[in-house]
Amino acid sequence: MELMIIPITLGTGKRLFQDGTIPASFKVTSSQISPKGNIVITYKRDGDVKTGAPQIEED
Repeated sequence: MELMIIPITLGTGKRLFQDGTIPASFKVTSSQISPKGNIVITYKRDGDVKTGAPQIEED
């Protein structure tokens, strides 16, 4: 799955996932940030849904 984030707000919009979507975890395989702040992230499935607090690793 590839997700593109463009940092603007336009009000209401479409849901990213519709009702009936099968829960799954994903792992980032690559990411890019453009000079204007657009972000493109590529994910692959990573098994069952994992719960708990988010963990952010710093460089």
